[in-house]
Amino acid sequence: MGSCYKRILLKLSGEALAGEKGFGISSSVVTKIAKEIAEIHKEGIEIGIVIGGGNILRGATTEGVSRVAGDTMGMLATVINSLAMKEYLQSNGVNSKILTAVNIDSAGEFFTTQKANESFKKREIVIIAGGTGNPFFTTDTAAALRCAEIGADVLMKATKVDGIYDSDPVKNPSAIRYEHISHSEAIEKGLKVMDETAFSFCRENNIPIIIFKLTEDGNLRKCIEGQPVGSIITTGG
Repeated sequence: MGSCYKRILLKLSGEALAGEKGFGISSSVVTKIAKEIAEIHKEGIEIGIVIGGGNILRGATTEGVSRVAGDTMGMLATVINSLAMKEYLQSNGVNSKILTAVNIDSAGEFFTTQKANESFKKREIVIIAGGTGNPFFTTDTAAALRCAEIGADVLMKATKVDGIYDSDPVKNPSAIRYEHISHSEAIEKGLKVMDETAFSFCRENNIPIIIFKLTEDGNLRKCIEGQPVGSIITTGG
């Protein structure tokens, strides 16, 4: 089966890179993720990646520092994860470019849409680090923003669960999973799989979102092929 998308924005949580340890970077986990990304990239899919930093530091919740300083610390954590992902992709024979929203010359170039498009033309995966470059915005919102800026067809958010539920399925075995829902409904119901700002931005820019479970083999490919994996959020529901 062929791909339903030409260009995607993949949002990875920092926690996903940590695996069962819950912190740091798990080599086995990132190796698996990088391999799946490399496989679909080699088939011609253009891929942008935004990675969170929660496996290293949740700056906004760090005791004793201001929200602005804490969020800046969190942005730097996303750069660390992006550097790691670049190395693992390279080991799978895939070239990638890190573009950052914060100026760190030794880590990557400053993000612009033009630079991202130039990298796509060179068949590079574009890893976008540093969030939005501003405090008070999550990496979910950064992913939505970058998805629009690079003209991706879909925002794919990889999580620990297999879609969107009306409550936490880990705590509530009777939680109901939504296979298809609108951005507006997700906001109205207060669903926490993404923050409200990200949902609103995607609604306003007509960006579909797919929420899927990262740890199941082949799920990324299934999403690319349009198979019923996880939950899909669209403007019309």
